[in-house]
This record gives sequence, C-alpha cells and structure tokens, in this order.
Amino acid sequence: MINRELIEIFSELARNNNVERSELGTIIEQLFLYIIEKQYGDSSNCSVIVNVDKGEIEIYAEKIIVDVVETPILEITHKDVVAKDSNMKDLKVGDPFVEVIDPTFFGRRMITHAKNFFAQRLRDVERQGIYEDYEKKVGEIVIGTVHQNLREAIFINIERAELKLPKAEQIPSEFHRRGDTIRAVVKSVEVKAKGPEIIVSRSDNHFLYKLFEMEVPEIEEGLVEISAIARHPGERAKIIVNSHDKRVDPVGACVGMRGSRIQAVVRELNNEKVDIIPYSIRSEILISRALAPAKPIDLYIDDDRKYCVAIFNDDELDAAIGRGGVNINLASRLVNFRIDAFGKTEYEKQQKEQNTLISDLPDLVSEIVDKLENIGINNVSEVLSADEELITGPNGIKPESLEMLYSAIQNFLSKDDLNEESVDSQELSQVSDEILVKDESKA
Repeated sequence: MINRELIEIFSELARNNNVERSELGTIIEQLFLYIIEKQYGDSSNCSVIVNVDKGEIEIYAEKIIVDVVETPILEITHKDVVAKDSNMKDLKVGDPFVEVIDPTFFGRRMITHAKNFFAQRLRDVERQGIYEDYEKKVGEIVIGTVHQNLREAIFINIERAELKLPKAEQIPSEFHRRGDTIRAVVKSVEVKAKGPEIIVSRSDNHFLYKLFEMEVPEIEEGLVEISAIARHPGERAKIIVNSHDKRVDPVGACVGMRGSRIQAVVRELNNEKVDIIPYSIRSEILISRALAPAKPIDLYIDDDRKYCVAIFNDDELDAAIGRGGVNINLASRLVNFRIDAFGKTEYEKQQKEQNTLISDLPDLVSEIVDKLENIGINNVSEVLSADEELITGPNGIKPESLEMLYSAIQNFLSKDDLNEESVDSQELSQVSDEILVKDESKA
C-alpha cells in the first residue's frame, strides 16, 4: 500500500537524520497539507492524521455542498456526496460534508515530489534540535574539533553542530590548526536564516570561571566562591575568591597540591598568569591585594566615589602599573574602583604643589588673590578642583581674569619642574666629578 510505502521511506530518512518517530508523524502531516496546497491552492479546510506505527494515513477535507463546483477543494455537489456516501442523501445545498481523501489519489509521482519537502523539514527539525540543545548549554564548556580557521573566526565541529569562535572571543596569543581539539564556553545562541548561530568564547570571564569549577571541587560544591574576575586574555587575570567554610582556605583550594589545579587552568589559557586574591570586606585590604605583585605603601580611598589613590615606592611603580597598564587596569576592574597610581616622590611633589597658597604665586596680582580668598579658595588644589562658576561668580573674579589665574598656576608648576631638573643635573655633575677624582687618584 502506498501509505505504508510512504511511511517506510520517510522512516528511513528520519532514522538517518536522528528524527524521533513522534516528529516524523508531524512532518508527514505537514507534507500532505503542502501537497494539497500546491495542487489546489488552499489546504485550510483539510486535516491529516498519521499513525506511524500502523502505517496509516488519513486525509479529511471539509467541503460545502453546492449546485455548481467552482473550487474543488472547498466545494462538492450533492450528487457527488451521495455517490461517496449514500447515507448522506438527506444533506442539502449549503450543508457541510467531510470527504475522506485517499492518499493514492495524489499518485506515485507524489513520492518523488514530496522528498524535497521532507528533506527540508528534516533540516528544519535538526536545526531546531541543535538550537534547543545549545540554548540549554549557554554558560557551559564544550569540546570540539577545529574545522576551519579563517581570519574573522574559527569554526568548530561538535557532532551535527557547527560552532563559531569569533576573533574577538579568541585568546590573542593562540593559534589553532584544522583538526585541533579545542575547549570553549557557549556564549550565545541565535536563530539565523541558515540555521542556529552558536557563539563560543575563550576570552570571556566565564570561561575562566568554568575552568576553575572543573578543576576545583570546592567551587562546584559551593564551599568556595569566585566573586569577581578581570582578564586581559592571554596575558594576565585576577580573581577574588571567598570561602563559605572556615575550614577551607580558598586560595589553597584553587592552587591545589603543588599548584596542580592552577597549573591546569594556566595551561588551558596558553600560560595566562592568574592572580588569586582572598576576599576582604575592607576595601583597603582588597585593593592592596588586587594590585599585586606590587605592594602599595599608602592608599587614599573614597568609598562613596569608588576612587583610590595608591602610593608606591618609586622602584615599584612600573610593576604596579604593569606593561601597557594591564596590572592597574585589571585591579581597577576587579574591585570596581578607579585607581590612580603614583610613585612616592611624584606624589609628594604633587601634594606640595597643590598645597601651595595662591598668595605665594609670583605672577598673580593681589586683587585676584583677595577675591579668591573671600570665596574660600586659598591654595592651588582648591583652584583646580573648584567649578569655574564659583570662581567667576558674583563674589569671585572677572571671567577675563580666569586665564591669568590658570597661567600663573601653570608657570609656577613649570618653574618647579625646571628647578627639579636643574637640581638633578647638579647632582649628576657632582657624581661625575667624584668619579673623575677617584679615577685620577687611582692613576
């Protein structure tokens, strides 16, 4: 029978494409509705019932009884109704009639014609299955094989799915060849015209989190928590860890015996350095730890403005800032504070300059000084931090005097820098003279 032949053909296609039998019945129903619409231009009054297990297909069309048929799929004459079912001879023009359509009516040629539709629906079902599968995996690590390495992205194959690792989601220092095994975290899944687009990442903070979760059982069990992450992919990362069990050392748990756990994470990240920082409720301690490997000698913190000035010994300032500002940038993002770093000498010089009284500025007339002091502005620092509206307000100086004020401050700071350079030159000259004297005495 054509019904069973159809179902056997489509069942084989479905098995080859990993489509469930329940889904197969729905596809065959849609198939016949598609064929009816193709042949008659409308299938809205038709219904199809498929029993895959029994190999049965039933097609029904609800029609209206008319005198003259104009639309065969929607209408039928009373004579044809009686011919199909003699028990329906009492029906009149205008009454509905449900006609049973034999699938063989469409002919054997229909099988070939339907295969294209069926194949397309199988692809749609497969794509939907992939989308639903990976939508559940967002935030999870997956392992696949590099299929293509293009300039804009790497494409990874995992069973039936193709995953995209865009350039922005890669670790810059890495290079992957076709056939390489690669790990990444599923970042997003979107429906596109060609099927689901699955974006994965190796540079995302969550990838680092999931790696630690895989390597550190205490994190998976909830005993240790990673409360913040900041990364410069491929170069350095910082994480804050906190223990919910006093018996568990969060840093020790993440490092592992002889560094085994942290080394596994670092290897996966292409030797990206990872600083593990124990949490503290006190912002000064947390910021100090976040700035490692440099150690600040002083911190000035404004918790309300989320701002911190960190002072370092002059020889540690470069380590605090890091190459390209990486270290201080990561620390700032990690603790959610804006951090400005200064060497001790530079900061003391700056403080001295900003605390200089405006009355001591040599290029400023007394009239401007008096008016500024009357509105509560007494030193350079207060001038630089004050609003121009206050300085040039009703009790302040004239707007045209504002440029004179800033020029006087600039000249003072410039002269101070020149004096410092002059002192450094004198010291260098003295050292050179001492070296020459020693050399002459040796001679």
